[in-house]
Amino acid sequence: MKNILLAVCGLSPQVITETLYALHQSLRPVDAIHVITTREGKEKIFAQLLAGGSGHYFKYLEEYGIPSSSIDFGPQNVHVVTDQHGVEIPDIGDETDNERLLSMCLDLAFRFTADPDTAVFFSVAGGRKTMSSCLAVAAQMYGRKQDRLFHVLVSPEFESNRDFFYPPKASRTIELHDNSGQPFYKETRYAKVNLIPIPFVSIRERLSDTLLKTPKDPSTLMLSLVKEAPVRLTVNLLERKLVYKGLELDLMPARIALYAFFALQKKDCPSAASPFMLSPSLIFATGSFCWSRRQRCFLCEEFHVVDLISVL
Repeated sequence: MKNILLAVCGLSPQVITETLYALHQSLRPVDAIHVITTREGKEKIFAQLLAGGSGHYFKYLEEYGIPSSSIDFGPQNVHVVTDQHGVEIPDIGDETDNERLLSMCLDLAFRFTADPDTAVFFSVAGGRKTMSSCLAVAAQMYGRKQDRLFHVLVSPEFESNRDFFYPPKASRTIELHDNSGQPFYKETRYAKVNLIPIPFVSIRERLSDTLLKTPKDPSTLMLSLVKEAPVRLTVNLLERKLVYKGLELDLMPARIALYAFFALQKKDCPSAASPFMLSPSLIFATGSFCWSRRQRCFLCEEFHVVDLISVL
């Protein structure tokens, strides 16, 4: 099975190598990496992670003895959110940008989960909170049993540090900054990078085949799951009234007796017995103005109304 890392990233591309490191440490191999980001995020990824084959991503692979050919990751795997004109947006700045971001998250999640021989690792560790939220929504819409949603927690002093991309095998000292911005130095052996699985509920198994042919927006998918409450019909013989979907109708005794007869015929017997399956009739008092004639059904052993007699 092919494992695909689908991650969101902002201006700190370190989150990609940190996530990759955490997945490898938990014995989860990665076969391909795809990143959703903005124009500014793309520039950071190209300059710091890829850098023409000499970036920190390749340094990580070399240091940990992982062949670069074993993971599909390059400029073509960096997906940038664009505006209505196809221009890459620099940042997620308004509701329209967020809608286009969500659309990209849904499209890629739909695309990668369409293949049953893949497992998708959704990483919400990077980018703005809205980016993480959109990818989490995509996982909830299209995630399968083999897919996982992850966050990555890094020691606070090392998080987003410009010199820290993953814990190197050989510890080294790097410059950090405290809460007041004052520099201090610490060895990387003290850095902790923890992979945090996040439970999520997926609606994919409840979606129809039609909805899984092309990507849909969350509102369309959720509305498809809405089930109307069972409709209840009330026949009030004492008040000679029908109640249905909030509407009330007063009927003459003979008419409501006839209506109740058909309603009871429908309700009483799940086997839909014919008259030939009924025993000799018995008479029961049904209301202050109505008597019913009932017969025992040989299929379900219950008495069913076969006639209602109005006395008014």
